[in-house]
Amino acid sequence: MYVSAVVDYPGLLADLDAEETELDAIVAGIDDDAWLAPTPAAGWDVRDSIAHLAYSEELAATALSDPEAFQERLRAMLADLRATEEGMLREGRARPGREVLGWWRAERRRVLENLRGREPSERVAWITGPMSAVSFATARLMETWAHGQDVLEALGVSRARTARLRHVADLGVRTRPFSYAVHGRTLPDRDVRVELVGPDGDCWEWGESTTDTIRGDALDFCLVVTRRRRPAETALEVRGPLAREWIDIAQAFAGPPAT
Repeated sequence: MYVSAVVDYPGLLADLDAEETELDAIVAGIDDDAWLAPTPAAGWDVRDSIAHLAYSEELAATALSDPEAFQERLRAMLADLRATEEGMLREGRARPGREVLGWWRAERRRVLENLRGREPSERVAWITGPMSAVSFATARLMETWAHGQDVLEALGVSRARTARLRHVADLGVRTRPFSYAVHGRTLPDRDVRVELVGPDGDCWEWGESTTDTIRGDALDFCLVVTRRRRPAETALEVRGPLAREWIDIAQAFAGPPAT
């Protein structure tokens, strides 16, 4: 049984704001060439990464403010995923980096303002189906962190590890059923125990299994569940067939299975 680590909704929103603000500060001062620096995401540069966040925040703001318009837009997106991604890239590449940054700032502000007026358990429509405001905000933080990681690697910049990683790790655990579903597999009826060491040395724990376990550094786990690293590229200790099966397909974000 997994229990969400996120219970403090105002604190979660403050962490979301902090995650976005930190990434904003990193890209705000870069020059035109740096906006075009290639990221580890094949074919994407820094501008593409921030444009993707802006596009996603715009979609999230629509989901929060106009569910019917969101459903119409979602149907169009799902009808041709390749065309959707190409359209997103074109929209970002039609603007200089500074304008893309302004786009992202405006849309993320809309999302945060709307989330602050919600109850934590209030349901919000999203790509994978309705979710609580808590899960919605956590997903926004996870996506910011993951694409921010791509940007950091492109720019050769490092950032301090923070306890905000717990939100990403928690989502990575809670999306285990989705990871199986998106790969067309049946979710096993037994859990996997996850034990992670956070930036401050705290131990974060989920699950009760004694035979299938994943242990290690929280950053490594977050990099794996956001598909930024393969398990073998980290120091995670994975034991048991269910743990090994899951960690290979773990995916904390919506969309088709990532390679």
